[in-house]
Amino acid sequence: MSTDQTDGFGDDPMADDDGPNIEFYGGPAASAIPLALFVVWAVFQSGVLQVSDTTGLVIGMLGSLVVGMFFTKGSWATYANTIFEGMTQRVAATAIVAWLWAGMFAQLLQDGGFVEGLVWAADVASISGPLFPAATFLLAALFTTGIGTGYGGAIAFTSLFYPAGVLLGANPVLLFGAILSGAVFGDNIAPVSDTTIVSAVTQDADIGGVVASRFKYAVVAAVIAFVGYVVAGFVMPGSEAAGSAALDGQPLGLAHVVSMLVVIGLAVAGRHIVEAISWGIIVALVFNVGSTVLASWGVIETGLQSAPALLFRAPASGGLASAFEWLPFVVLVEDGGGVTGSLYSGAAGFFPLIVLTLLIVAGARIMIQGGGFAAIQSFLLNRVATTVRRAETTMVLGTASVNAMITINTAAEIAIAPYIARIGERFNVNGYRRANILDANTSALGYIFPWGGGVLAAYGAMQGIDEGITTVNPIEVWPFVFHGWILFFVFLAAALTGFGLEYISDRESEEVARA
Repeated sequence: MSTDQTDGFGDDPMADDDGPNIEFYGGPAASAIPLALFVVWAVFQSGVLQVSDTTGLVIGMLGSLVVGMFFTKGSWATYANTIFEGMTQRVAATAIVAWLWAGMFAQLLQDGGFVEGLVWAADVASISGPLFPAATFLLAALFTTGIGTGYGGAIAFTSLFYPAGVLLGANPVLLFGAILSGAVFGDNIAPVSDTTIVSAVTQDADIGGVVASRFKYAVVAAVIAFVGYVVAGFVMPGSEAAGSAALDGQPLGLAHVVSMLVVIGLAVAGRHIVEAISWGIIVALVFNVGSTVLASWGVIETGLQSAPALLFRAPASGGLASAFEWLPFVVLVEDGGGVTGSLYSGAAGFFPLIVLTLLIVAGARIMIQGGGFAAIQSFLLNRVATTVRRAETTMVLGTASVNAMITINTAAEIAIAPYIARIGERFNVNGYRRANILDANTSALGYIFPWGGGVLAAYGAMQGIDEGITTVNPIEVWPFVFHGWILFFVFLAAALTGFGLEYISDRESEEVARA
């Protein structure tokens, strides 16, 4: 790991003396107004109104930045330029590039029937209702680890596994908690997860080393959580809708285990994350397209993906589109046109989060340049984080507090990352350790509280399930996200006892973007 950084943001200077300082009416504390207002907005939108919409959070952050401008002394130009400086930080750009690649890969696996393959495996194993939550936890963890998005995993499993489990007799609340726990595991351990990427990049560490170092924590929490779901499955009452459930799945989707292992293996081996995901995309495309070709030849009954991974819907009434109709990814339509398909949908799904992330990084930059961050850091270093273990404890509790308030976990992670980097570097704490503390709470708490983005995203998918299937209110499920809670307490115990603490990296990252 590089040791010449002072902020954990790679080549992006984030020190207080870099660039123009901003003076606020109200002193350094007023520099926190944009981020503080955004937290209030996020809690109101997601916690009070229970609206899980990243676009709404974007508007909240935009408005918060505008309000903060009115507290600036002198010319507003310095404030405005600081917004630009924040939005061009390399930490955000690196995460954005990785998200776009990971989004395409995740969508290819989903459209390629990976979930259906897991459903088939559960059916073949004849898993009963009481055991279904425990099995769902394992399968959701496997799926989310492969695609790298906890939201995507939670939505997919809520749509497919939740109704199947309820019909098999599983307790609905426990089953929903198991799905969210699986999302937590994958979000925390997957090399292509946005939280994994951001935690590594912001702490100047490589993703392969980060994943390898956090595995022991994740496995300990997962084993305890699995036992908890087994026991609770037999203790808690089953679903009243129990009956014969026909699980709709096909074994061919399990071929994407290979796609997933390619990405994980290359990332852990230290290859650039874009390179690793690109190979995963290529392998997934080969399976999806190849199986479709084999199906058209009659070799197999059905392929994994009937529609092209990228499809152009071109207007038939003009231009030269008709000359290219013979291409498999060009379709002529009478009205309008556009681009669809796995590759497009996977990348486009991250667009609102990308904008939100850029704005939050800008808000953090304003707080740094305005002196608010330095004031908080000085207080914590001088009064609270006076020893290594106390410093790590403040890291754990600080990340937990921020993630409990900011409902989009990656956004919360980016907001608190500079503090984790600077406190950790003050005590020479290994970058892998800092990244793991940062990511554990980020991955866990976004799927626990009723206003969390992951919970509301899965709940939204539940609303689309056929009538007759018992639904669960998000406020009921928070005690049953076992893996999330255990992961938090594992790291709190690690901070208090020093378990796993390292001061020297066992691997040097050649560049921040390599992470």
